[in-house]
Amino acid sequence: MLDLRRLTVLRAVAREGSFSAAARTLDYTQPAISHHVARLEAEVGTPLLVRTARGVRLTDAGQALVEHADAVLARLASAEDEIAAIAGLRQGRVRLAAFPSASATLVPIAARTLHDAHEAITVSLVEAEPPEALALLRGGEVDVALVFGYPESDLTSTRDLEVVPLLEDDLFVVLPAERRARRVRLSNLAGETWIAGCERCRAHLLHLAGEAGFQPQIAYATDDYVTVQGLVAAGLGVALLPSLALAAVRRDDIATVPLAKPAARQIAAVLPAAPRHPPAVSAMIGALQSATTTISPATG
Repeated sequence: MLDLRRLTVLRAVAREGSFSAAARTLDYTQPAISHHVARLEAEVGTPLLVRTARGVRLTDAGQALVEHADAVLARLASAEDEIAAIAGLRQGRVRLAAFPSASATLVPIAARTLHDAHEAITVSLVEAEPPEALALLRGGEVDVALVFGYPESDLTSTRDLEVVPLLEDDLFVVLPAERRARRVRLSNLAGETWIAGCERCRAHLLHLAGEAGFQPQIAYATDDYVTVQGLVAAGLGVALLPSLALAAVRRDDIATVPLAKPAARQIAAVLPAAPRHPPAVSAMIGALQSATTTISPATG
């Protein structure tokens, strides 16, 4: 049977890119890291790492082993939490990963609700876009990942993950304040200069524009929804922003206009698939579901 400590070392080397960086992360000496990797390679009978001028990289065998190590270590972390709950542990923890607009809106409300109901439960947060958040979840580094998806890239459960839908997050056209309107057809904005968001958001903009019969002229790209609003207010372009982003921060010198044909992204909480979740994690899911009812649509 493979040694879990050595699997942890291999995963750290893969993530950090070098033996010395992994040693600092794990608080080991560099010779100890080298020893564990060498013993693991001897156990599996094939090289797992290739040394390069810039550090190390995984071989195909090493990549496969790290992926399995992620799953094994994640299940062990879940088992520790579940056993502690069964044993009657009165304290608990919930580690969250969430994208920025959820971090600014849903998470504070849910964390406050959870703290008021269960003061002994500790909550931690790391901000990450959905792909990174899911990687952290699969690696056992967080307990819940808040993610978003679009109808053409829907969030569906996989064998190793459970998806809990939270809300439909409506999209709004963001225009300079003087162009306020009740509704707008996307096709009427075909000649505009556009400001795009993250890679997934940009892809959805291209999808919606394609359905409306045009190719948007994208001049600016930024993940920062405050920057998007600043560019729009300066008259440099128009954009699509979701309600959560506008609920977090909304400038007075912009107009947020609903689409004539509504569009939305799906917000969900994702957990490792398990018959039973630790009580603290279940309580956080309930708090997140409750938080969705307090977010007001960012119209007007």
